[in-house]
Amino acid sequence: MAAPHDLTLHEVNPIWRDSEMLECCSVVPEAPDVATISFVSPSGAQFAHQPGQFLTFELPVPGGTVWRTFTISSSPSRPMGVSVTIKAQPGSVGARWMLDHLTPGMRIKVSGPAGIFTLPQKEKKKYLFISAGSGVTPSLAMTTYLFDRGTDIDVTFVNCARRPSEIICRQQLEGMAARVPSIKLYFIVEDDDPYRVWTGFRGPLNQVMLGLIAGDYLEREVYCCGPEPFMDSVRDMLIALGYDMAHYHQESFAKPVETEADAEIPDDVIPDAQAAAQVVFAASDVTADCLETDTVLAVARQAGIVIPSGCTFGVCGTCKIRKISGQVHMVHSGGISDDDIEEGYILACCSKPIGSVAVQI
Repeated sequence: MAAPHDLTLHEVNPIWRDSEMLECCSVVPEAPDVATISFVSPSGAQFAHQPGQFLTFELPVPGGTVWRTFTISSSPSRPMGVSVTIKAQPGSVGARWMLDHLTPGMRIKVSGPAGIFTLPQKEKKKYLFISAGSGVTPSLAMTTYLFDRGTDIDVTFVNCARRPSEIICRQQLEGMAARVPSIKLYFIVEDDDPYRVWTGFRGPLNQVMLGLIAGDYLEREVYCCGPEPFMDSVRDMLIALGYDMAHYHQESFAKPVETEADAEIPDDVIPDAQAAAQVVFAASDVTADCLETDTVLAVARQAGIVIPSGCTFGVCGTCKIRKISGQVHMVHSGGISDDDIEEGYILACCSKPIGSVAVQI
């Protein structure tokens, strides 16, 4: 029989299996309607999972049991407990019950871990984590894992929130960034908190911000999590910037994916540098051949047609024109409203023709 000092930690504390209920050990408020809820195994078992995976909770809510999945926000490098950071959205049932009823000492049935939105555990890469709202949780787990590993960390961390007061786990993230200079932390908010100073970025994440935040984004592995429209906009932005989408990973905000076979392939429009396209300038009676990677503004200039323009980054809106027919891939930086887009307007500087496109100029 091995002497006590010869036993490994796993022999002293076996790995938790989901046949054992978990015991809540703490509930820590993080932001309005957000809390980090931590659990331990009553038997003392350790937790083994990959950073970014999720757990499924069986919740005894009024009206009948419901099952809800939540990303593990703690790191596998800290195996004696496991945490989830949850936000109760308007009308939510499971998350609302957990925030209102779970207290230290309560036990609950949990299954997992599962999920494919994870970091390669031994590879050393440059990472760009992009998240919005409670989609920050897998990025938090991944960053904590890299922080604890402590070697060759290179993380640019971008989180978007409505207000500074709604940034989730801000102190924890700032604590890691303060100790490791190669963890670069950026918060982007839509609005200020009343009577509070905010000196960071404001507005929706756009190409200009991304270039300022992570000028080497083309060299980074990108992990993205947030509401579906947010992830759609991030994908479009990266495609427009020429990013190799083979290095892009995203988690479903609504339904985490358990296996590669379950993963949906996004139906992205990707301009093809080898594909022929055409822009018809109706009022000028000019048709110009081009490629799908050319912008309407560049095609107009080559054809001798003047479209007033300013920034050429989709910010100022000077080059707004009406599209009569066809499809363009447009990724702007706030220079056009949703109403204008609905009415058929595009920004020539950041619109690329897919096939044949006609514009009213």
